Amino acid sequence: MAIIGRFRHNHRVFSGEVIEGKVHSMLGGREYDMSEVKVLPPCTPTKIVCVGCNYVEHAKELNERIPDEPILFIKPPSSVLASGESIIYPEQAKRVDYEAELAVVIGKRTKNVKADKAKGHILGYTCFNDVTARDLQRKDVQWTRAKSFDTFSPIGPFIQTEVDPTNLNIKARLNGAVKQDSNTSDMIFNVYRLVEFVSSVMTLEMGDVIATGTPPGVGPMKRGDTIEVEIDNIGVLANKVA
Repeated sequence: MAIIGRFRHNHRVFSGEVIEGKVHSMLGGREYDMSEVKVLPPCTPTKIVCVGCNYVEHAKELNERIPDEPILFIKPPSSVLASGESIIYPEQAKRVDYEAELAVVIGKRTKNVKADKAKGHILGYTCFNDVTARDLQRKDVQWTRAKSFDTFSPIGPFIQTEVDPTNLNIKARLNGAVKQDSNTSDMIFNVYRLVEFVSSVMTLEMGDVIATGTPPGVGPMKRGDTIEVEIDNIGVLANKVA
């Protein structure tokens, strides 16, 4: 089991393991206090593959039927944001929503991998916020603009390499008030089935992310708000809205 992330110390960017509040560089073994480093997004994906309507209770909330196959869309790498940094509320949007999600981080090139072999292709798991300009999503019908603004993919803070992704409590808190409270056991398609499905469509590269869908309770954020995504045994992703 390891908790790993990406960090900057002065002008040096490095990967490290977090052990008892200290960051241990994976190259050279140097140790840093957390206060000495800046936490960066824990991976550098070539793409973020997101899954829509993947919780039973969320489908009910939307009055949608349970999908027969995962509903996929993609967010660009330019939307990635580290924990602690600010989500920028775009001028084009009148409503911007949070969506708490479990993210799968791919560990090696993955293509046409079956669900029973998927675990060997996963580096680990982290928290994700699928920030969405809801009014633009409804206006455009397709979701690219609404999902793809810079800063609309907060992820982190770290990657947990060993955790059972099928039974994790997941919450979103807006200014400290719980707005989403569910468990990944409510997923329609679990993590391993998603890796199988996505890799049947496209090649996944090391560091790519699958955002596995959000539970019920999504809602709007305002400028000045703080949004937190917390997942058991993984951590808390926290961002302000600017």
